Amino acid sequence: MKIVNGQLAEPVTLTEPSAGGFLVIAAEIGRWAGPFALPSRSRERMLARAAGLCATLADRGDVLEAVVFRGALRPPGEGADILAEAGARPARYDVVALILTRGVDDLDAVRDDVAYRALSAEVSGATEHSYRVAAGNPARIADVDHRSDHWFLFNYFHCDDAEKVYAVWRYTAGWFQRRTALPNSTLLRPLPGQDGDVGIVNHASWPTLRSFLPALLLRPTFRSFVLANFKANGVAAQPIIYRRVRREAGSGH
Repeated sequence: MKIVNGQLAEPVTLTEPSAGGFLVIAAEIGRWAGPFALPSRSRERMLARAAGLCATLADRGDVLEAVVFRGALRPPGEGADILAEAGARPARYDVVALILTRGVDDLDAVRDDVAYRALSAEVSGATEHSYRVAAGNPARIADVDHRSDHWFLFNYFHCDDAEKVYAVWRYTAGWFQRRTALPNSTLLRPLPGQDGDVGIVNHASWPTLRSFLPALLLRPTFRSFVLANFKANGVAAQPIIYRRVRREAGSGH
């Protein structure tokens, strides 16, 4: 791993990884105007449909949560040149469904569920641009609390080496804890045998925009340390901020 401006590194405080399994379905349904998601009837229809199907999935005994998110904001990222060289489309996902299972061994059964297959088919019928992954958790700061009305991050990291993404994420995560008071973060690493343009997804949240956005826009060290280390190691960081869709069930787990 290449180090850039190592004097700016902050130690990260981690907890034990989760034993749970994670299913992510992310879709590009509406359009973006710069960093902002434009209003879209198609997106609202998809969100309503996804929320209903996730409510059904949340009733399963092996599902802890099934949560739907609406895209709100695309903050600064890094790696457009890396994506272009790889022929990878930039992440513009404005609809996300996240299903958390009791363990990774439960993922196949959930993917075979009628509701999950219906959700996957809905996405396939609505867009050519989607991302699906079954993942485990190699590291976390803390669980993301989906019961709160927070601003939720999914950062889609593109790299040809998932271990390198993990190393850079861990190296830079302390900056977010120190500079944005990041309360949680759960890293989602695809299980073996899955191909795609995304190597790892970081899922996190902040209680307010002012908790993190000024630091990303105004602190020079965000670019000179955080983004610079990702770029130096061939990692494209594609963060998108979401709001939770409140209709779905499962929030009591």
